[in-house]
Amino acid sequence: MKEYDVIAIGSGSSMNIISALQGSDPELRAAVIDKDDPGGICLTRGCIPTKMLVYPAELVRIIQEAGKFGIDAPIKKIDFKKIMGRMRSHVQPQIEGIRAGLGRSPGIDYYPAVAEFIAPYTLKVGKETIKSNFILLCLGSEVLVPPIPGLDRVKYLTSDTVLGIDRLPDSIAIIGGGYIAAEYGHFFSALGSKVTIIGRNPRLLPKEEPEVSELALKMMSRHMDIATNQEVIEVQGTLAGKKKVVAKDRATGRTFAVSADEVLVAVGRAPNTNILHPERAGIELDSRGWVKVDEFLETSQPGIWAFGDANGRHLFKHVANYESGIVYYNAVQKKRVPADYHAVPHAVFAHPEIAGVGMTEAEAVKAHGEDKILIGHYKYEDTAKGMAMGAEGYFAKIIVEASGRKILGAHIIGPHASILIQEIVNLMYTPSGSIIPATKGMHIHPALSEVVERACQRLMSVAQYRHLQQHERGEAHEEHHHH
Repeated sequence: MKEYDVIAIGSGSSMNIISALQGSDPELRAAVIDKDDPGGICLTRGCIPTKMLVYPAELVRIIQEAGKFGIDAPIKKIDFKKIMGRMRSHVQPQIEGIRAGLGRSPGIDYYPAVAEFIAPYTLKVGKETIKSNFILLCLGSEVLVPPIPGLDRVKYLTSDTVLGIDRLPDSIAIIGGGYIAAEYGHFFSALGSKVTIIGRNPRLLPKEEPEVSELALKMMSRHMDIATNQEVIEVQGTLAGKKKVVAKDRATGRTFAVSADEVLVAVGRAPNTNILHPERAGIELDSRGWVKVDEFLETSQPGIWAFGDANGRHLFKHVANYESGIVYYNAVQKKRVPADYHAVPHAVFAHPEIAGVGMTEAEAVKAHGEDKILIGHYKYEDTAKGMAMGAEGYFAKIIVEASGRKILGAHIIGPHASILIQEIVNLMYTPSGSIIPATKGMHIHPALSEVVERACQRLMSVAQYRHLQQHERGEAHEEHHHH
C-alpha cells in the first residue's frame, strides 16, 4: 500500500491545487489519477477544441453576410480536414506535454487508469492500492446518452467522438436543444452540412431567457431546421446507409422522421461517479449521482473534496478553476471560505452569440417580487456601432433591484455577447454590486459596449418591459404579414 500526502482523481482543475502544493512543499508526495487523456475535459474535448472549430464557422457567416455591405465575397472552398487538423494540432501537443510533465515530475506518481474506492481514504488503481487523508475528486462528467430505442444499434457521434471525424457529413441530425447542440449546429451548418436539431424542450436553449431563446431560434432557423418539444422515440439504420431519427411531438403526439448521414447525441452531461464506488468511502451522492458537497466543497467524508463537474453545480471550466481556489483556501490554508455562485457567467458560442450571468427575470421576480425589480433593455441596432454592423434584432437585458440598483442578472444576444457581459459580471463582484458605475463610466462612442451602457440607463418596470416585448412582437407580426 502506498501512502500519499494528496491524491487527485482527474487532471483538470485539480492540477491548480497540486501545483500550488508542490510550490510550497518540495517534499510533497502526490498521486494524480486520470483514466482519460490528461488535461481535463476543457482541453481534451470541451472548450478549447470546440472554440477552434466555431471560429472558422463564424468567419463563414461573416463572409456570407458581407453582401449587405456591398462586398461580394463568394466562398470558393471550405477545407474541413484542415479545420479539424488545426484543432488537433493545437490540442494534441498540449495533452502530450501534460502527460510528459506528469511522468517526469518528482513527487508525483501519475496513474493513467480507472480508480475505485475499496475503503475510506483507500483506492485501488490498476494493481496498486493507495491511500491518503486528503483526496480531490475532480472527476469531470461524461456524455449523457439517453435510452432511445435503436440508438445502440447505429453508429452515433457524441461531443467526445465528433472531434475525431475527418469528413464533413452532408447531413447531420442533432438530438438535444441545449448549448452543445446549438454550437455544433452552428459549426456544421456553416461548413455546409444540412443540419436538423431535435430538442426535447418546448424552447431551444431552455436555460436562457424566453426572448433570447426565441430570437436564437429565429436567427438559427435561417441556416438549419430546428424542431422543439420533440421526444425522439427511435433511431434506425436505413438501407441507403443513413440514419433515421423518429420523433414525436410532445404536445400533439404527431411523429416525424429525419434521415441523415450522421446523428450527434448532445442532450447534456451526466455524472461518472458510479465507477468510483464512493459509497465504499462514505462519500454521499445526490439523487442524480453528483458528489454531495457542503458550502466549502467538502464531501460527507472529511478531507475529501469535490469540485468542477463532479459536484454537478455548474459545469463550466471557469467555475472549476474558481472552485479549485476555494478548496485550496479551505483544505490547505484551513480558512472557511464558502463557494459563492451569485454571478456565474456563461456563453453559448453559436451564431448569434449568447451570454448570461446571474438571475433570469423569472428568478428575480420570484426572489424579490415584481414591484421590487427593474429591467433595462437596449437593442444593438439602436447604437451607432450596432447599426454599422447591421446587427438587427439583438439586444442586452439587465435586471436590477429597484432600490439601490443592485445587479441581479444580465442576458445578451448578439455579436461579442461573451465580451459585453463581462462589464456587468465585474460590477457584480464589487461590494455594492450596483449598476451605477456602468451608467457613469464614459463609454467609447461608437463602440458596441454602448449597448450595455444604454440598457443600464434605460430601466423600466417589469410591466413596462413586458408591454414593450408584446409591442415588438406585434410589429414583427405585422411585418411578417406585409411580406
